[in-house]
Amino acid sequence: MLARTALRRGATLAGTQRRALSRSAPHSYSPANSKTAVALPPTVANSSLLRTSRDDALWTPGLLWRDEEHVGVGRSEEAKRDRELKEDDLRPEEEGGRPTEKMNVYQAIRSALHTVLAKDSSSLVFGEDVSFGGVFRCTMGLADQFGQERVFNTPLTEQGIAGFGIGLSTMGHTAVAEMQFADYIFPAFDQLVNDAKYRYRSGGMFNCGSLTIRSPCSAVGHGGLYHSQSPEAFFLQASGLKIVVPRSPIQAKGLLLSAIRDPNPVLFLEPKILYRSAVEQVPTTDYELPLGQAEVLQEGKDLTIVSYGPPLYTVETALHHLRQPDEDLEKLVPRDLRGLSVELIDLRTVMPYDIETIVKSVNKTGRLMIVHEAPLAGSVASELAAEVQQRCFLRLEAPVKRLTGWDTPFGLAYEKFYLPDHVRILDGIIETMRY
Repeated sequence: MLARTALRRGATLAGTQRRALSRSAPHSYSPANSKTAVALPPTVANSSLLRTSRDDALWTPGLLWRDEEHVGVGRSEEAKRDRELKEDDLRPEEEGGRPTEKMNVYQAIRSALHTVLAKDSSSLVFGEDVSFGGVFRCTMGLADQFGQERVFNTPLTEQGIAGFGIGLSTMGHTAVAEMQFADYIFPAFDQLVNDAKYRYRSGGMFNCGSLTIRSPCSAVGHGGLYHSQSPEAFFLQASGLKIVVPRSPIQAKGLLLSAIRDPNPVLFLEPKILYRSAVEQVPTTDYELPLGQAEVLQEGKDLTIVSYGPPLYTVETALHHLRQPDEDLEKLVPRDLRGLSVELIDLRTVMPYDIETIVKSVNKTGRLMIVHEAPLAGSVASELAAEVQQRCFLRLEAPVKRLTGWDTPFGLAYEKFYLPDHVRILDGIIETMRY
């Protein structure tokens, strides 16, 4: 145990030093007629939030291996054994260490689905165009490998897909349904907020907890009203339904495997803009990441920022401009705030959310800002703000700041102005710190 603890601390320190080094030496360019190197703002492609080396991937917080030959929904006795990272896992791959592979988000989703189909003979994957690979190619080749009886297309009816999935899971199958776009999930609203509670309605006689609904969500830059929405807030009151939004390939695979095996129905929302833009080294073997636990991506003492999905990378860009404002922002960013210590938290599970991690952070920093793409009214930000105000009132130094999408239809021509960009976030940071 002591050796493992020392191993964990040593590797964690090494990983922290590597990430600190990478942050201290960002990519830079030299403008014409200038000898001064200007640091480039981070993007999803070079984000420090991504784990692009094998060592960092294996040290993902909360990662637990699932090496059993057969894994279904729920927790078996074998699953309770110690499944944390061990010294042997860190060996080079050629010496038997855990292998990783460079993947983007859609490849990580496909890897998770392949794992489920291979280890759970009762599992089925279905949805519109799924047997062809899906519109984003997340199920490419699975029908050829596992057969059309287990990976198959459905009619174009979201209501029918959800109802069919509830029926399958009630009869003992592990049902993984895909809604082609989250914007079209509303015809299935009744099934997901009412029928998915079958366990409670029937007094435990029936159970559809082995149902997982996957759906691409959020803005992509040109989706407009019916292909860019973030509908997670509509389901916050659907008691018994869990809601998950991953930020990266490692998170997508581990959280999806946990969602499918969780004994409760789960709505798994996949930010479509990250399908090909976010790339990490991802363990190729079976692993899970915990549902209901937020992750502290960056520790700080002056301000807490909570987000999930793509806005995390926008926050990272805003923090870069806070530290090193370009010529347009130079006069607008107070110098005494450029060394601000910010704690950044990825919520990951939208419901049930990890309020304990947020409260602990806010009690330390005294300030909170919440950022997401969905509209403000009745939102995740509103719920978190109310909870933090109730629990941390005497420790707050400023009102909780909510930076979200607007309470308007998602206009195609104005998509750029709808989303909370780095300038709005930067302005929100300054306003919160100057209160």
